[in-house]
Amino acid sequence: MKFTIDRLGFMRHFNNVLRAVPSKTAIQILTGIKFDLTDAGLNLTGSNADISIETFIPVADESMKLKIESTGSIILTARFFSEIIKKLPGETFTFEVKDNFRVILTSAASEFTVIGFDANSYPRLPEITDATELEFSSEIFRGLVNQTVLAVSAQESRPILTGVHFMINADGLLAVATDSHRLAQRKLDLAIEGNYDFVIPGKSLIELSRMLADLQDEIHLKITDNQVLFNFGSTKFYSRLLEGNYPDTTRLIPTDSTTTMQIDATTLLASVDRVSVMSHESRNNVVRLQLNAENKQATLLSNSPDVGNAEETLTFTALNGEPLDISFNPDYLKDALRACGNTEIKLSFTTNLRPFTIIPSEDGVHYIQLITPVRTF
Repeated sequence: MKFTIDRLGFMRHFNNVLRAVPSKTAIQILTGIKFDLTDAGLNLTGSNADISIETFIPVADESMKLKIESTGSIILTARFFSEIIKKLPGETFTFEVKDNFRVILTSAASEFTVIGFDANSYPRLPEITDATELEFSSEIFRGLVNQTVLAVSAQESRPILTGVHFMINADGLLAVATDSHRLAQRKLDLAIEGNYDFVIPGKSLIELSRMLADLQDEIHLKITDNQVLFNFGSTKFYSRLLEGNYPDTTRLIPTDSTTTMQIDATTLLASVDRVSVMSHESRNNVVRLQLNAENKQATLLSNSPDVGNAEETLTFTALNGEPLDISFNPDYLKDALRACGNTEIKLSFTTNLRPFTIIPSEDGVHYIQLITPVRTF
């Protein structure tokens, strides 16, 4: 096995696959990346058992300067190999496999010898061939992920809540995530045949979203009973699906309110960020919001007995309803506001003990977030 390739172009592809490689694992072979070289090009594969990423560099892509002398397969320890390639001096490098899985890397005046492993010891990727294929805009799908994955649970005590619940039917696509303290729900109006119901781990979606950051193409999605495959550009992204029934979250979203406030999301985010400097020094990390529509006043307060307190008057667009004094985790609200972006939002409250909703004014039908208040008495 021997080939020469553009170093920087190779690193872009390699770094995508590296996302799937664990730094520590009981399955030692998964700390490596599998190289498969055929006459058509170079295929790179990385996996951590939960996600697998495969990318193909075709010999026809002239920008990659891929020249193949002999084909073959091998596994190299991923992060060690990555450090070597980053430091090579030339614009290209040559990769040659010798006896006993020795790999000789040469670039300009540098030469490294790296010990590899038998490619046959690498786990086989799932075969997803006869599944129905769905197609989405990569930009829209990435936005959906970023607006929902913030609410997945970090606790493994309820594994199903560590993922985002996708429901696809004739009405479109609905994505929901909750950790029991907050909820994020995003709807896409799509014309899709068939019904699908599955939960993708939040960690998988975070890595996928990062890979889609600069992508303008469509993304193709295939679903089986326990795996999902995202296909985009020259890359395949596999993820296991979470097993179990996701809880019914429709009943959690209030249908009415007693107090509402409209305010610019970035303005409120800046205020909460300032006030939470004090709350973070407190054991409870709680911020209070006091609303009085009659006096047209909205105030944020936080207190840390050992450090001090903070108070800020909010500038809002509209405030209606009954007086309210409610406490909540400021970090939850900051995450929600960042996901809304630069827009005006509507906060709707029922009582100081019931969850309140955050809805972008321009997209209220399609995006809603919910935060459970903190009892302070």
